[in-house]
Amino acid sequence: MSDTALDITGWACPAPLRDHPRVVMGHGGGGALSAELVRHVFAPAYGGRLLAGLGDSAALTLGGARLAFSTDSYVVRPLFFPGGSIGDLAVNGTVNDLAMSGARAAYLSCGFILEEGVELSVVARVAEALGTAARAADVEVATGDTKVVEAGHGDGIYVNTAGIGLIPDGVDLRPQRVVPGDVVIVSGEIGLHGVAIMSVRENLGFDVETVSDCAPLGGLVQAMLAVTPDLHVLRDPTRGGLAAALNEIAAASGTGVVLDEGRVPVPEPVANACAILGLDPLYVANEGKLVAFVPREHADAVLDAMRAHPLGRRAAVVGEAVEAHPGMVVARTGLGGTRVVDLPIGEQLPRIC
Repeated sequence: MSDTALDITGWACPAPLRDHPRVVMGHGGGGALSAELVRHVFAPAYGGRLLAGLGDSAALTLGGARLAFSTDSYVVRPLFFPGGSIGDLAVNGTVNDLAMSGARAAYLSCGFILEEGVELSVVARVAEALGTAARAADVEVATGDTKVVEAGHGDGIYVNTAGIGLIPDGVDLRPQRVVPGDVVIVSGEIGLHGVAIMSVRENLGFDVETVSDCAPLGGLVQAMLAVTPDLHVLRDPTRGGLAAALNEIAAASGTGVVLDEGRVPVPEPVANACAILGLDPLYVANEGKLVAFVPREHADAVLDAMRAHPLGRRAAVVGEAVEAHPGMVVARTGLGGTRVVDLPIGEQLPRIC
């Protein structure tokens, strides 16, 4: 070895490489790569005031009515999983995006992209599941489209749905309304959908079957709004999980978020699966949960209303909005310390919705 001292002045730990010349799976993961793709490619190309809000749905006025409008595409693998299917996701995902604006979903469009060779019996099963889910969510599939691509150029079935719904008077749900002191409430146990998909896709063989939480949240949101229309923001933590949803709200509102990690409801099967696989439950996808930022004076009443609804029985207060560290989410750990909960770069598990 040389006796010359090593000069480390000016050294720095490099950030993860995110200068991708081609699309990678992480661009669809709901994390930092997804956000960069939208902000630097799509938003500048499209322009427009409504898109600038970057919400799950757009709140707009048409003919004197306040409408929420949303679209989503579903590429989940496998097509059928414990607790649901791509058909259930195609309805509930779009209905829930509308509900996060406070809207009552009314109509959906539905587009099927089918790969040549897929069995018609499989297509029929998906269509039946989609129709059943629409009726359960009290929404009508009003129009649709079908395309077929050559064998080897798809993955059986992809589905796109778009939806519209009415926003009640006095409801204004957007992250810019969040203020320090708001209480953060989660509607129930997190991580169920992501772990359910992992268990069947990777044949992990967990001792306890985990069932997806896929469900329409419109009724739960209406129960919350019946307590007070003055909810500040709602978000369904799908891709990127609770961590991504909280980071998006913190960044858009300019407030910090403090999460009490020990109060986040994580069911035992999810905790065990994440421990085995080295995953953080905060980043695992959900399809039937919401996170709400509620003024402190209404928090107890809203929480009671959530717990009285079948989809909110395990609702819990998990944190608060704060003035400190604006745009950042931190978690209080069980050991009494704190850790930063970042926006995920890519995706823990692709193709979960």
